[in-house]
Amino acid sequence: MTKLQNPVLMATIGAAQGLRGEVRVKSYTLDPSALGDYGHLHSEDGRVFEILEVREAKNLAIVRFRGVNDRNAAEGLRGLDLFIERDKLPDEELDDDEFYYADLEGLEAVDGTGHNHGTVTGIFDFGAGNLLELKGPGKRPVLIPFSEAAVLEIDFENGRLLIDPVAAGLDSEDEDGPGSRKRRPPREEE
Repeated sequence: MTKLQNPVLMATIGAAQGLRGEVRVKSYTLDPSALGDYGHLHSEDGRVFEILEVREAKNLAIVRFRGVNDRNAAEGLRGLDLFIERDKLPDEELDDDEFYYADLEGLEAVDGTGHNHGTVTGIFDFGAGNLLELKGPGKRPVLIPFSEAAVLEIDFENGRLLIDPVAAGLDSEDEDGPGSRKRRPPREEE
């Protein structure tokens, strides 16, 4: 079992569904029922999963894998992340201004002055919009909004994101300007 060179997270297995070995799967594809179109899925521990059946159910997919034939086997897969190799994703269907989130990982985040704010190490969505995780050497990871105000340009050829550090929440504006966090001293009682 080979380890993937450039893995892309496609799905996370949830609870068992029924008695025949089906599982609920949170699919990270636009169409959850298309999960089987990418070929075999791989887990981090090297196991390979072949999808036999996929059907949609609300915001997830119900999947039956080859070799998972009962509820006990299905329950043993709960929480497992499934990946494919990046080159299995179809690039020819993308417009010029479209890309896969996985392609953002590894890009350097720089501002207009050329200051490096770190490398994109993850993309998260906690419900209020997408966030990019930046990690620099010797720095703690920080999250910035993945918005047009914060991320001004994406340059895949040079491996960079041009960001506005103020809109990204990395720098504050001048001391007295909008968005400053300068506190006023408490008023004295007269």
